Amino acid sequence: MSFRGSCHCGKVAYTVDEDPPTEAMACNCSICRRKGALHHFTTPERFRLETSRGDIRTYEFNKHVVRHHFCTTCGCAPFAEGTGPGGQAMVEINLRCAEGIDLEALKVKPFDGASL
Repeated sequence: MSFRGSCHCGKVAYTVDEDPPTEAMACNCSICRRKGALHHFTTPERFRLETSRGDIRTYEFNKHVVRHHFCTTCGCAPFAEGTGPGGQAMVEINLRCAEGIDLEALKVKPFDGASL
């Protein structure tokens, strides 16, 4: 089974080829607490962007290991790409932008990114 997601206007849409997650991570770092994202991490092989990268802009900060993507039209940030703590390529999915995910049912694990 897979799940889909998009930005608010739909110009940035994706499919993740895995079961919808039951857990999420909430980070308190400077960008995550402002965006309010609920994170799910997957591999690039399971992620398929279904729209043009021309509709995406990217923001990097601090160590520049995560490329925070957002839609050029509506500003929503449905996913990010980068390098995980173990050095592996990863894709971060903002579950608030995913379809069919019951956010209230997710087991949310806090992560103290502000201390890094």
